[in-house]
Amino acid sequence: MMKYVSLPDNQNHPLPFYLTMEEWLARNFTDDFFFTWQVDPTVICGRNQIVDLEVDIDYCRNNDISICRRKSGGGCVFADRKNIMFSYITTSASVMTEFSAYTSMIASMLRNIGLDASASTRNDVLIGDRKVSGNAFYHIPEKSRAIVHGTMLYDIDSEKMNRAITPSRAKLESKGVKSVASRITTISEHSSIGLEEFKDFARKSLCGDSGMTLSAGDVEQIYQLARELMSDKWVFRKTSGQALVRTGRIDGSGEFRAEIELDSGKISSINLSGDYFPLADIDTSLLDSLKNTPYNAGEIERALTDIDVSKIISGITNEEFITLII
Repeated sequence: MMKYVSLPDNQNHPLPFYLTMEEWLARNFTDDFFFTWQVDPTVICGRNQIVDLEVDIDYCRNNDISICRRKSGGGCVFADRKNIMFSYITTSASVMTEFSAYTSMIASMLRNIGLDASASTRNDVLIGDRKVSGNAFYHIPEKSRAIVHGTMLYDIDSEKMNRAITPSRAKLESKGVKSVASRITTISEHSSIGLEEFKDFARKSLCGDSGMTLSAGDVEQIYQLARELMSDKWVFRKTSGQALVRTGRIDGSGEFRAEIELDSGKISSINLSGDYFPLADIDTSLLDSLKNTPYNAGEIERALTDIDVSKIISGITNEEFITLII
């Protein structure tokens, strides 16, 4: 059974601290871990998203809502102290297998308190046909470690969430809904269980009495490592504006925005942003292989002869990738 990780104090920490804590545990231990956490209002963008396209930055700044970027893929989410964040760290060579196992495990836990919960085919846990938990994963290949983290909507400030996050029309239309709030639900809507009672139930269900507590020294070390995720350079990193731009949505994979720079008709660089889930390093495994390739479908197909895109980006084939960027 996995171990529940506790902090040595009851202080509130900023969101980048908890993301760094996950990676610190993954890199320094071989155990399976789980922990819950809560933050003041924060928008969390996926690794490859463009903040300006996903977030109402002025609204967030005027309403004391922090903006962060995580290392995992997936879409933009809103968290506040009514929402519980779950973190799961395990050893796995197949991150997609663990991802599916985790969402199924969380759905089973919710069914044990009488909720009609199920895991979706991509990254969500549902109650009925509405999302109560959205999740993303991050793989550390040199350690064969996988991190899965996500929201658990006990309750939510839907007005702030709708104002802070600005998803594309294509994303909402693909789900047949008109807003973020209309496709989510909460634990409190379906159960009388209290927030602290629910957190305690989740801990005991998934970890039993197994646990460990970090030291004050551990916390300080994690804060030092979290500086990167706290920097504006990381959160608001920009992509080149002098490029061909191709956008699209692929069912089962996500939204994509490809920015392609050409030199004499050949690809000099590609930046691929969006809410997709990377299974490996996108640049070294895929995009770098297309440098100096003539910008046409046949040449790109030849450059990808020995590359299986579905093993680099979840849910997309070579043909779909070529169609996307051409």
